[in-house]
Amino acid sequence: MQRQVALISIAAFTAVCGYCQTSAPADDEIGVLKVQGNVYMLVTPAGNIAAQVGDDGILVVNTGTQALAPKVAAALKKIADKPVLWVVNTDAGADHLGGNEALPRLSGLNPRLQPRIVAYENVLDRVTQKKAQFPEPLWPNDEYFRPTKDFSFNGEAVEVYHAPNALTDGDSLVHFRRSDVLATGDVFTPGLYPKIDLEQGGTIQGLLDALNQILRITVPLKYEEAGTYVIPGRGRLCDEADVVEFRNMVTIVRDRVHDLVRKDKTLEQVVAAKPTWDYDTQYDAQSADAFVTAIYKTLTSKK
Repeated sequence: MQRQVALISIAAFTAVCGYCQTSAPADDEIGVLKVQGNVYMLVTPAGNIAAQVGDDGILVVNTGTQALAPKVAAALKKIADKPVLWVVNTDAGADHLGGNEALPRLSGLNPRLQPRIVAYENVLDRVTQKKAQFPEPLWPNDEYFRPTKDFSFNGEAVEVYHAPNALTDGDSLVHFRRSDVLATGDVFTPGLYPKIDLEQGGTIQGLLDALNQILRITVPLKYEEAGTYVIPGRGRLCDEADVVEFRNMVTIVRDRVHDLVRKDKTLEQVVAAKPTWDYDTQYDAQSADAFVTAIYKTLTSKK
């Protein structure tokens, strides 16, 4: 996949180039990639930020951390000298909503105005329970509770889909319809095993449902390549084929764990069996045991 790239660092380039290894930018450097249509991908140490840019202003999917906000604002200025008016948070992680207050202000938003911050209602519930960590200016102010929320910005339809009980109970997917770009948050992370948060309502079946929802939205072009581009929570820019590969990995590992559960294996025995062993060279092997543990616990909790 060759796209027009404006880069601030060599390290950021390796994170966004489809033909390079997946890695994060060094320190607090930001990489910028033009995806297609009105949508850009910003690569930060806290994860990827999708930015839709137009005459009306800027919409971002996630804002990174507060500490990164000056760097992210500077990167956005290189794309367009417009303020951030809309924010969509894909979950309640501090690395996704920590810049909700600082980034719009640093982008030039009028101090008398407030950005529209969209998130599923459970995200608001989570952050209000941790006021010391998440002060009120970071909170979503346009939460939704139905399966989808849609609106128009910069002349483009934007659809936000709730992914129930995937990594958490508040995950969202964001589709820019005219640009044909989908931002997934951490539900999809090529090169990394999913981090299912059981305490926040995550389940293996919910994750698979979310990945299948992504595949219902995406449409490939010739030879199953290109078409709808997918901006993951972390890692390189992808298309539908990459999501299929990731979904298949999650399904196969789930099935292996399920087979061991049916044989009454304990958690320790399941982890020791290494059901991810043949994927550990493609994904982060250090997080494999945590992934298997989360699958085991969600499967056995149904007994």
